[in-house]
Amino acid sequence: MVTTIQVNERTLLLLKKLKEELQAKSYEDAITKIANQRMKVKESMAGSLRKYLKNSQEAKKIIKEVQNDRRKEDNY
Repeated sequence: MVTTIQVNERTLLLLKKLKEELQAKSYEDAITKIANQRMKVKESMAGSLRKYLKNSQEAKKIIKEVQNDRRKEDNY
């Protein structure tokens, strides 16, 4: 199935540059390559919240909340 999408001129220019840099045959190939790269799971996300949080106590609190939420979901 083929579909059409609308993008503004700036996005089209960025897409053209990406297509060129990636040596992609088409815009579809360029988009697919970028999407696949972005979707790859990083080896470790350890410390990724640190830059957004003011102190480690805040990070520990958020991590604990997430763990508790996961446990609750696992019980269903």
